[in-house]
Amino acid sequence: MQCSITGATAFTRRVYAALRRVPPGEIVTYGELARRVGRPQASRAVGRAMATNPVPLIIPCHRVVQSTGALGGFGMGGPSVKAHLLRIEGVRVAGRRALTD
Repeated sequence: MQCSITGATAFTRRVYAALRRVPPGEIVTYGELARRVGRPQASRAVGRAMATNPVPLIIPCHRVVQSTGALGGFGMGGPSVKAHLLRIEGVRVAGRRALTD
C-alpha cells in the first residue's frame, strides 16, 4: 500500500514508506532510517518527520528510537505510551530504553 500524506515532502514520504516496512516487534534508529532512504546525515530530519506524523498508528513512529536505545519523544502521549506500544509488540523496554539482544 502506498503512503500519500497531503503536504508531506518527498523526503518525508520516503521516510514514512521505509518505516512502514519495519515489522511489529522490531525497532530502527533515526540514523538507520535516514540511511534506508539514502540520506545518512539526515537523522534530525527523520526525527522531524516522526514528530509531524499525522497517523502514528498507521505510520508506526513508535518503532523509531535513538542510537543509544533511548526511546525519544512520541507525540501521542509521550515516551510512556511509546514504551507501552513497543512492549505490546514484544520489544523489551526498561525505563525509557528499548533493549536489543
